[in-house]
Amino acid sequence: MTTLNTCIGAIAAACTTLAFVPQVVKSWRTRDLSGISLPMYTIFTIGVILWLVYGVLISDWPVIIANAITALLASVVLLLKLKSIA
Repeated sequence: MTTLNTCIGAIAAACTTLAFVPQVVKSWRTRDLSGISLPMYTIFTIGVILWLVYGVLISDWPVIIANAITALLASVVLLLKLKSIA
């Protein structure tokens, strides 16, 4: 893999991972998850966890790190959503 490929992948991973931070912060502060789709976040979180497993299987640290963080952030929103409908 070239340095350019690695840089592009790292920037993409950072962007897609950091994109969840504002949603987690807003959801945590307001506890208003009425606009959050439970099916979407469930499917998304499962998908991210599978990407994490894939990263582990191929020993790709950028994939592992990005998806571990994203799985954590998405799980927080998902758990808050589940708590809000219980």
